[in-house]
Amino acid sequence: MSPQTSSPAVVLVHGAWADGSSWSRVITGLHQAGISVIAAPIPLTSLADDVDALDRTIDRTDGPVVVVGHAYAGGVIGATKHPRVQALVYVAALAPDEGETVADVFYRDPSHPDAPELKPDDDGWIWLPVNAFAKAFAQHGTAEEHAVLAAVQRPIAVQSIQQPVPRPGWKAHPSWYLVAEEDRMINPITQKFMAERMHANVHTHGADHAPLITRPQAVVDIISEAVNSSH
Repeated sequence: MSPQTSSPAVVLVHGAWADGSSWSRVITGLHQAGISVIAAPIPLTSLADDVDALDRTIDRTDGPVVVVGHAYAGGVIGATKHPRVQALVYVAALAPDEGETVADVFYRDPSHPDAPELKPDDDGWIWLPVNAFAKAFAQHGTAEEHAVLAAVQRPIAVQSIQQPVPRPGWKAHPSWYLVAEEDRMINPITQKFMAERMHANVHTHGADHAPLITRPQAVVDIISEAVNSSH
């Protein structure tokens, strides 16, 4: 990536059941806006492993960074202590407070009727049912997008969502939050609660759980705002 000294680089962190390709449209939009961007490949094996993977990715950049997390990755971006983090952006993401787990905030409010039942397999991995991508994960997406999401999904280990987080970075850094009002995976009421608790700069959209796929320009806009505010 080409470092830019004039503005922070952006580091994107995917959530559960996804990989870095879920950010492809956002990456394209940020490039078009002249913003340097890289996606962190996290293993989804434990919260600590995922934070380590994020920090290794930040190490590949130069200068200050704005870190962006989708869904589960909100717990990851809040837990990094990397000294070059300038701001945090939560995209329909979970933001546990110190001592809470990702599961604590995920299950804080009632689930949507179309939300899938999440349970680990015999090896402790949680997979998303294939039909959940169209019903709850990205109901505003196309059939082709649902097929790709289901085909490339990566499971998340139970310990990832059951590990209490340290003092989160949103208590020390400015934060932004994109509330997805039509999210069927993370209750929008929960999203608003977390955004208010962290005193985030809030953007609210009639988006599903995956606005990075179905409303990429809205995601580019909130990230750009965070970057421009972090010069």
